[in-house]
Amino acid sequence: MKKLKLILMLSLLAFSELSAQTYEFEIVTVIESIVPKGLGRSRMIAKTENVDYTIATTIRKEDGQKEKSKAKRNEIRTKAFEETKLLNFYNIGGIRFNNIATNDAMVRSKLNIMSENGWELFSVTSAVESAGDKDNNGIFVTRYLFRKEK
Repeated sequence: MKKLKLILMLSLLAFSELSAQTYEFEIVTVIESIVPKGLGRSRMIAKTENVDYTIATTIRKEDGQKEKSKAKRNEIRTKAFEETKLLNFYNIGGIRFNNIATNDAMVRSKLNIMSENGWELFSVTSAVESAGDKDNNGIFVTRYLFRKEK
């Protein structure tokens, strides 16, 4: 019985330690162009400056009133970030598989460096933007979310 109580207390202590963790977060966004003839731009964006999201937030209330953000777009736009050039999926000759392999190597390099610096990759989200089969233009967007204990 004493062992059971001890195990229970240790479990609760471990659980309370886990629930008390706080993290800081980093996001790496990869935008890869699928515009034919290599006319698009592909980039990896990271290390953006810290901003306070509340300066751009409007709060809507149940009674229809709102506390509107006074910030203009040019006031909230960040100008400090890391931008890495990537290769486009297409050139004039069509799809370039070596460009895709190069982009994969660049992204893998970034992910490995983030991991070496103590960042844990905990979520990946991807999407494609295109207007459908009549639209040759589009982009792939992939967001890599990292966290690190504070």
